[in-house]
Amino acid sequence: MNSYTLNRLSINKKFVFSFFLIFLFLFLQGCEPSSKQEKFQEVLLQGKTMGTTFTVKVFVPNSQVRSLNLFSDVQDLLANINQSMSTYIDDSEISRFNRLDANTIFPISNDFRTVMSESIRLGNSTKTLDVTMGPLIDLWGFGPDKMPTKVPSESDLTAIQTRMGIDKLSLSKAGLTKSVQELELSLSAIAKGFGVDKVAQLLEENGFTNYMVEIGGELRLSGKKPNGDLWAIAIEQPDPTLMQRAVHRTLKLGTISVATSGDYRIFYELDGTTYAHIISPETGKPIKQDLVSVTVLHPSSMTADALATALTVMGTEKAKVYAQDNDLAVYLISKTSDGLQTYSSPKFEPYL
Repeated sequence: MNSYTLNRLSINKKFVFSFFLIFLFLFLQGCEPSSKQEKFQEVLLQGKTMGTTFTVKVFVPNSQVRSLNLFSDVQDLLANINQSMSTYIDDSEISRFNRLDANTIFPISNDFRTVMSESIRLGNSTKTLDVTMGPLIDLWGFGPDKMPTKVPSESDLTAIQTRMGIDKLSLSKAGLTKSVQELELSLSAIAKGFGVDKVAQLLEENGFTNYMVEIGGELRLSGKKPNGDLWAIAIEQPDPTLMQRAVHRTLKLGTISVATSGDYRIFYELDGTTYAHIISPETGKPIKQDLVSVTVLHPSSMTADALATALTVMGTEKAKVYAQDNDLAVYLISKTSDGLQTYSSPKFEPYL
């Protein structure tokens, strides 16, 4: 959240904190339960996963705190997802698929099936989400490879684009198949959001309904704080010239997932031209759009994660139409000659 994010799944940590919007956790302070609710205790879990960090904040009855193994449970769950979907692990599920011969059925786990099913659905729907773009991201220097010393040639782009496309994937009960030998998957636009959903599911299976889960900026919120307050989440001001991060606006939310994508933090300059990390599967090049920040609210963090990137690639006007046609809660920030301009879809309005 995610892909046209910096790299595939294991993102260099120093880049994560310069990626798209940061949800400022200072707004999560002041959460101590009131005297009437002292039976609840705040449990804070933090660690590393998927090349970034995770934070879980959950309010737990005092009687259950000592018996919890939440930290190890969350770590084990996220390790399993990483083992499935990280291209940085040689024997991961995704790495083994990427080395597979064309037209060979590859049996996949339930988690991998869930992510691939949604990736294919949203790829067909948006036309701007493509989980087969890993080699293209690498070519432009936003993957594990370094920044290129020259702009990739049209022939280089064409050579990679010929082996891209979700139309070259087939998902069946038996497994996943690719029709092109060199096709490679990269799930960085959706895997972090999926991880958030899985951690939230784990919490709910343990009976906890008041929590916040965050992985690399992708969020899922549930319930309220013990004092009855909603969760307060800040959207960052999309201005790369600011020396310190600033708040664009704050949202107070109940049970919902939040994902934001933008092109204003990760970029480089080459021969006098700025190249942002979000790449269009249609042109094969970094986008040059007026749309600088997209925030999506959705019940599923996985879906919100993927949509935030897909809408960013579309640009302002197409993103507006897609959001309205699909009844999405979307907040857009665009750059114009008169400065930044915002748009909130009808479904987003109640959250402002």
